[in-house]
Amino acid sequence: MKRISLLFLALGLLVSCDQTPPPSAVGPLPAERQLKWHQLEFYAFVHFNMNTFTDIEWGTGGESPELFNPTELDCRQWARVCKEAGMKGIILTAKHHDGFCLWPSEFTEHSVKNSPWKDGNGDVVRELADACQEYGLKLGLYLSPWDRNHAEYGTDTYITYLRNQLTELMTNYGEVFEVWFDGANGGTGYYGGANEERRVDRKTYYDWSNTRQIVRDLQPNAVMFSDAGPGVRWVGNEAGWAGETNWSMIRRDEFYPGSPNYKDLTTGHEDGTHWVPAEVDVSIRPGWYYHHSEDHKVRSVKTLVDIYYHSIGRNASFLLNFPVDMRGLIHENDVEHLMKMVEVIRSDMEIDLARDVDVTASQVRGDSRKYDGRKAVDGNPETYWTTDDEVLGASLILDFGEEISFNRFLAREYIPLGQRVKRFSIEAWVDGAWMEIDAQTTIGNKRILRFDNVSSQKLRFNILEARGCPVISTVEVYHAPKLLEVPAIERDKQGYVSLEAFDSGLEIFYTIYGSDPATSSIAYTESLPLKGKGEIRALVHDPATGESSAVVQQLFDICKEKWSVVLPDPTADHRGQVVVDANPRTIWRSKADAGLPQTVVVDLGETLELTGFTYLPTQQRYIDGTISHYSFYVSEDGKQWGEVVSAGEFSNIRNSPILQTKSFEPRTGRFIKFIGEREINDKAFVSIAELGVITAN
Repeated sequence: MKRISLLFLALGLLVSCDQTPPPSAVGPLPAERQLKWHQLEFYAFVHFNMNTFTDIEWGTGGESPELFNPTELDCRQWARVCKEAGMKGIILTAKHHDGFCLWPSEFTEHSVKNSPWKDGNGDVVRELADACQEYGLKLGLYLSPWDRNHAEYGTDTYITYLRNQLTELMTNYGEVFEVWFDGANGGTGYYGGANEERRVDRKTYYDWSNTRQIVRDLQPNAVMFSDAGPGVRWVGNEAGWAGETNWSMIRRDEFYPGSPNYKDLTTGHEDGTHWVPAEVDVSIRPGWYYHHSEDHKVRSVKTLVDIYYHSIGRNASFLLNFPVDMRGLIHENDVEHLMKMVEVIRSDMEIDLARDVDVTASQVRGDSRKYDGRKAVDGNPETYWTTDDEVLGASLILDFGEEISFNRFLAREYIPLGQRVKRFSIEAWVDGAWMEIDAQTTIGNKRILRFDNVSSQKLRFNILEARGCPVISTVEVYHAPKLLEVPAIERDKQGYVSLEAFDSGLEIFYTIYGSDPATSSIAYTESLPLKGKGEIRALVHDPATGESSAVVQQLFDICKEKWSVVLPDPTADHRGQVVVDANPRTIWRSKADAGLPQTVVVDLGETLELTGFTYLPTQQRYIDGTISHYSFYVSEDGKQWGEVVSAGEFSNIRNSPILQTKSFEPRTGRFIKFIGEREINDKAFVSIAELGVITAN
């Protein structure tokens, strides 16, 4: 017993005496505040301000503070939702471009202190700060440099005003983890009643070095966001993705808020001069602010999951915006989709199959146990596998001990020593040989690869090219279940119905007789003809688990194979044919100066008995052109129209621009005429995604 104890003591002394030095850092390097920011990964944006109550995205600055009056404002609900979703913080639009302040600023009357909300005694920033503290979340604040309300915007006096407000926010609400400066600066505005256009030099007007110093002095742990950082950079788009190549470095001096070379921000620069990592900011709806008309346009679970993998999975953070509604709550539709997305991600990453498996490294720094391959799978982000300095490429082989299935691969570099990997690949041992699964470029703080199921006992992770020797802190492997979203069902103009699952390796079963499908129903293999009326019901099934999705139902009337647009004249405006192309993503829009009413005539190609029609307005973000009032006619020959068969208003279409269905007494005819009498915002043009008809049984 004594001999065994002495042996372990000797081994412990041997390990503790390991003096193998770590690799030299490869700069630029992250500051401590940036390292803490990297750990957050997933946090919330809240756009809630005057625009919420005016139903627009950018206010002019001339809005009355009396318009701001949420009925059920509850910042604790925001914090509770974010906490349950695993988010680490909330960034609030304390002041947007219209200049309205969500705190009772000493330096303006354009704030909550002059609103009816809480009789002018409210402070949204304070309520959110308290809610974040209660739920253990970080607080971030957005302060627009542009102010369309302030009379002196564009002068030196305004800079003093901006800095006074920044000082208020940085002083009165506790610790702030991120300060957001938007790149939209200068343009038309109210400007104290001037109602004019004012342009500023975005590079110099705000004297950014001195303005940012206020944050640095009062909130030393906060990172600052803008195109140029200096702490965190915009990713260059609002669509929800970072580049497949994504360096945490940029040549910072080439950028400023509102830089025209913003596309470089999506990938960063391998030769960047400063560590300024990317933040993916994206809204859960088409708009950043709440619009009732977008209640049915919340991003799908699949889309949100894709954004997660295209942001956090590509060495960026995920800043998901919630357009808080006029009640002052995160809308229930947004909460539902968020939680479903989180459930998918948690399921995807539930069990790390690589934890503490046998690992063989092609080379280890100084042959030291301190840096061997096991450090990449020990679950400790502070340990890492690395090689000697002259080794710029190397491999790790993970042996799972038996054949397993996997479809996710995660890797992290030890970024306190810099971002190094330029190219890497992963391979599986299949039938006695290495088979490449994927090959990519950068890793950084975190890289996640998704691929079809692979079955193998071994996985090889190859560093193909790097800036200095590789330093890998984490390797993880997962087997994510299939995403069992209901299948998408579409029919083209020729009458062929296609069904699509949102993940590979899944089966689709359907019925066309009105009964719910099961795995004993018809298996979908290719598009099927359905030229007349009919109903498709379908589900997605995972043969590996035996689980199935919910059932989706789609009703179809007669297909549009024989249809053509007669008016507008196809020889003068061929775009009009998209009105009947069975593709809801294509939009016909009349000329802006054409005026109203606008008429569309369609030849159905055959005489039909009609009992109604459908109008699909644009499903794009901006819904200008949506028709609110209409007239509808039916004709045998396209010349004699007779009396109107349906006319009136599409009720609430401005707030709910979904498929509109109108019924009427049966009419027989070959031609239909649809007249847009009025547009929702009294514009002089109209738009149509699709026109359809309802035929008699």
